[in-house]
Amino acid sequence: MLSFALPWAFALLPLPLLIWKFAAPRKERAAAVRVPFFAEMTEALGTVPSNGAIVRRRGAWQMLCVTLCWVCVVAGLARPEMLGEPIVIEKAARDLILAVDISGSMDERDLKTPEGQPLQRLDAVKSVINDFIANREGDRIALIVFGSSAYLQTPFTEDLTSAAELMDQTEVGMAGPHTAIGDAIGLSLRTFEASEIDQKLLILLSDGADTNSRMSPLNAAEIAAEKGVTIYTIGVGDANGTGEQRVDLDALEGIAKRASGQFYFADDAEGLAQIYAEIDALNPRVVDTSTFQPRDPMGFLLFALATVLGLVGLYLGTFLTRQSAQRTRNV
Repeated sequence: MLSFALPWAFALLPLPLLIWKFAAPRKERAAAVRVPFFAEMTEALGTVPSNGAIVRRRGAWQMLCVTLCWVCVVAGLARPEMLGEPIVIEKAARDLILAVDISGSMDERDLKTPEGQPLQRLDAVKSVINDFIANREGDRIALIVFGSSAYLQTPFTEDLTSAAELMDQTEVGMAGPHTAIGDAIGLSLRTFEASEIDQKLLILLSDGADTNSRMSPLNAAEIAAEKGVTIYTIGVGDANGTGEQRVDLDALEGIAKRASGQFYFADDAEGLAQIYAEIDALNPRVVDTSTFQPRDPMGFLLFALATVLGLVGLYLGTFLTRQSAQRTRNV
């Protein structure tokens, strides 16, 4: 579809007519030869002398050529554009971080499949998280893994496939045998600092008690709340265990409360999947949508056409003037 970006430029179309109608004619002085028998000469030629004025008359083709040139120039100034089909662009309106505990205790096989088979904790987490990531189209995802220390596995990205693949490559013990929940929250906050998106969500999964953090998890959660970060916590494992084998449910619940989130506990793979489904329902896909319509400028074609018409008119005018002069000499 053809459109004009500056349609008001067409108001210039009558400008030459207004100038011709209301502006004073241009006067020009020229040298002349006084001829004693001027009257006899004009009578012999059959012309009527004027009062010293030279009026150059233009032919119809010249007027047509000039008019077309002016119309092309004005139409070019109006910036004609050929509009393409609208393109809808969606970009993330929320940043989400998944912080996953991969300490030594995640190697325990105390979770059950729907068929009742024993399942490693991390394997259960991987399968559920990958499905969760696949349904987060519209969010930017970052992945943090933590054990004795916390590491950024994947920075914020909309490439959900790559994030899921990196999660699959994660193994128990890669970040050390201990559990540093507070450091994982701290690293998440530093990762969020590079984000310009207002909605920030952290989902933290752990199967142990914090034993190795430089910052208390509860203090880190309070800082997160001040920075507008919502934290959902998920506990997996044995709440009756001892040492690092015991999941600290009270701490995980306290983190969620301080950061305006919610706490969940899963004791099997099916329960873990239900938790992620509930989180997905509570935090549906959020995107910022903008529409872009391709525009191909066409004004240069009109300017080129005006130039060609002008050159053709100039050439024809010069040619016809020479022809007229030649006929006069022959007479």
